[in-house]
Amino acid sequence: MTKPPGKVLPLVAALLCGAVVAQAATPSSSSSVTSAAPAVTATPNHGLLSTTTSKQGEPSSSKRPTPPPVKPPKPPADDWNLTKHGKVLYLTFDDGPQHEWTPKVLAVLRKHHAQATFFVLGIQVAQYPELVAAERAAGHHVGNHTYDHKTLTHLPDAKVHQEIAMGVKSKCLRPPEGATTAKIAAIAAGYHQRQVLWDVDTKDWEKPGIAHIEHAIMAGARPGAIILMHDGGGNRSQTVAALDHTLTQLTKQGYTYRSLPC
Repeated sequence: MTKPPGKVLPLVAALLCGAVVAQAATPSSSSSVTSAAPAVTATPNHGLLSTTTSKQGEPSSSKRPTPPPVKPPKPPADDWNLTKHGKVLYLTFDDGPQHEWTPKVLAVLRKHHAQATFFVLGIQVAQYPELVAAERAAGHHVGNHTYDHKTLTHLPDAKVHQEIAMGVKSKCLRPPEGATTAKIAAIAAGYHQRQVLWDVDTKDWEKPGIAHIEHAIMAGARPGAIILMHDGGGNRSQTVAALDHTLTQLTKQGYTYRSLPC
C-alpha cells in the first residue's frame, strides 16, 4: 500500500540528515595529508655560515660581514746593531762540538740563563751531530767555522768554496784564526753567510790559566761585545771554570747574554 506523499518527505529528510552527520564525524584520510603544516626543525646559528633571513631578500641582522684575511706579520730583518740592546754580551765558542767540553759549557750557560753562539767545524758536526742538536734545542745559535779549520787565506779560491760549503748551514761564518780578505768575505756572501769576528779574544786556546781568561772577559765586557772562547780543540777545563766565575760577576752587574743573529 502506498504511503501518502506528505509522510514520505519527512522520512527522507531525516535519513539524509543522519548520513551527513555520520560523514562529518569520520575524518577523511586525504584531507589530513594536504592540510598538514610542514615540519620545522631548529637549526643552530653558525654565525657567518647561517643563511637565515629576517625578510624575503634581506639578510638577518645577526649575520656579520666577512672580515678581511689577516696577513701574518713579516719577520724582522736580522738585527746586527748589537749595541742597542743595553748591557748585552755575545758569548761565542769555536772548534766544537766536542764530546767532553761542549756539554759542560752548555751546563754552565744553562745555570746562568745565558744564550750563546757556537761556531762549529763540519768535521766535528759529522762526528757529534747530537751535540749540535742539543745546542739548538737549548736556544743557542750555530755558526759555520768551515769544514776542518783550514786557514782560508792560504787556500786557492776553489778550496775556500769547499771549506765554506762543507761547513754547517748557517747565516754566519767565522773564518779560522780570523784570517780573511775581501775576496773571502765575498765568497762567504755568495753562500748567504756574514763574516763574524770578535771584540774580545780570551786566548783560552793557549790555556793561560783561569785567572787570565776571567780577566780578559771582565776587562772587555761592554754592551754589544762579542767574546771569543773555545769548546773544542783541546782541554777546555780552564774555559769552563772561568766562564762560570765571570758570568756570576757579570750577571750581578746587570749583564744578559744573547745569541748572535746567525
